[in-house]
Amino acid sequence: MKLGIVISSNDAETVWNAFRLGNLSLTKGDEVKCFLLAKGVETEGLSSEKFDVQAQMEKFVETGGQILACGTCLKIRNSEGTELCPLSTMEDLYRLIDESDKLLSV
Repeated sequence: MKLGIVISSNDAETVWNAFRLGNLSLTKGDEVKCFLLAKGVETEGLSSEKFDVQAQMEKFVETGGQILACGTCLKIRNSEGTELCPLSTMEDLYRLIDESDKLLSV
C-alpha cells in the first residue's frame, strides 16, 4: 500500500502519533510519504519529554519514509527546509495525493 500522511498540526501528541503510524506502516512493507503543511512545518521543533517527535521523524526517514515540507508555509514562518524535511511545493503535495492508495490528514 502507498500511504500519504498530510500533517497540518503543530500539536506534539498528534504529530507524534502520525509518525508512529507511519513507522508501523513502513514495518508492514508499505511505502509512506508525509507532507508538512501550514502549522505542520513546525514539526521538527515539537519534541517534548512525553512526545519525542524528533526521534519518530528520524526513525521514519531511516526506515524508508519520506518527509516533504511546504516551501510557502516555511517562508511565511521565516524558516527553510532541512535535510530531514526538504523544501517542497504544492505540486509535490498533489503528486503525493495522486499516488497514494490511502491518505491521512492530521
